[in-house]
Amino acid sequence: RASAENSRIAIRNARRDANNSIKELLKTKKINEDEERRDQEVIQKLTDQYIADVEKLLSTKEADLTSI
Repeated sequence: RASAENSRIAIRNARRDANNSIKELLKTKKINEDEERRDQEVIQKLTDQYIADVEKLLSTKEADLTSI
């Protein structure tokens, strides 16, 4: 469980760093607001996907441990 929580934290930290990079690009006018929104949506979808993968692995591992 602790490993899964650490993985979720790492995924969320990566999302935060990516979003901060996008905001910096917006501030320097290297991207526009539409690109910012699109990129943040992509990052959120990836975050959701990876957290779902962690949850799936955790539930599989817990099921394996309880069946022993």
